[in-house]
Amino acid sequence: MFTLKSRGKELPIRRPLIMGVVNRTPDSFYTASRMESENDYKSLIDKMVHNGVDIIDVGGQSTKPGADMITIETELERVLPTIQYIKNNYPNLWISIDTFNSVVAEAAVLAGALVVNDISAGTLDNKMIQTVSSLNCTYCCMHMQGTPKTMQTNPTYEDVVENVTAFFNQKINECTSAGIDSLIIDPGFGFGKTITHNYQLTKNLNQLTSLGFPVLTGFSRKSMISNLLDISSEHALNGTTVLNTYALLNGASILRVHDVLEARQAVQIIDAIMTS
Repeated sequence: MFTLKSRGKELPIRRPLIMGVVNRTPDSFYTASRMESENDYKSLIDKMVHNGVDIIDVGGQSTKPGADMITIETELERVLPTIQYIKNNYPNLWISIDTFNSVVAEAAVLAGALVVNDISAGTLDNKMIQTVSSLNCTYCCMHMQGTPKTMQTNPTYEDVVENVTAFFNQKINECTSAGIDSLIIDPGFGFGKTITHNYQLTKNLNQLTSLGFPVLTGFSRKSMISNLLDISSEHALNGTTVLNTYALLNGASILRVHDVLEARQAVQIIDAIMTS
């Protein structure tokens, strides 16, 4: 059993955790997740808590393919009020800040976030890993080829499974050497990967779960589902549940999702099977 540790707090992973996505961006790839008003995101957070979310992941910078970068000031204006709302209303709930900027990460953690969820694993900001270490918080490092702007422009690998595994072996050494003792790894489905790459990684997920750290999977409504099935992201919930179930059967510790209730039900069913 893994235990997340952050700033004197602990979150045991007795069974897989559900991380709910709260996008404070006007251009998320999944249109239903775009928050147009303050009441929208507050209602979404309330619903996620009611449905049994374990961690809420707050992001202010879109990371969909081709996304443009925003200023640090804009990112902070988007995420800090959301973090404050969660802290005020659900003080025991774990909060994650979805950012690849160390300045945003530090401000968010000081405001109450306990996890830094970095899609670049420190490659877009060379101060990130040391910042996370100094904050004594949990770090989720993700594999991505390129940047959000360029990542889906002909991504290539000699062997995606071996390349991603080697990347995490190197990142684990880098992070632990920097003093980070609570680490999550995320294969980065859809980030610099073709549909084939995504499904090869999914098939071999146990190669990553064998590295000795909790693995987070983020399949929720992504193009690896909608493009394969020729549907929109709005109709990709069933495909998301199938992939979440496969991930749970292959050792995933955290599911990052837009739809908390359905993910929680998948966890409950797999847990019943495994403990029967």
